[in-house]
Amino acid sequence: MFPFSFEWVWDMGHIVFHGGLWYALSILGMGMTYCIIKAVYDTVKSKDGGHGSGHH
Repeated sequence: MFPFSFEWVWDMGHIVFHGGLWYALSILGMGMTYCIIKAVYDTVKSKDGGHGSGHH
């Protein structure tokens, strides 16, 4: 069942499940957003074409 379905009832089980689901999805989303922003920042900051200094 989906929340837009007429048979949906917001009981405690659904509230806890969806609360945990959205908590986990928000943590994953924030982590991925941080990694993407950091990768873009490090790429723009690098002056040698994306190659790290001192790496082979």
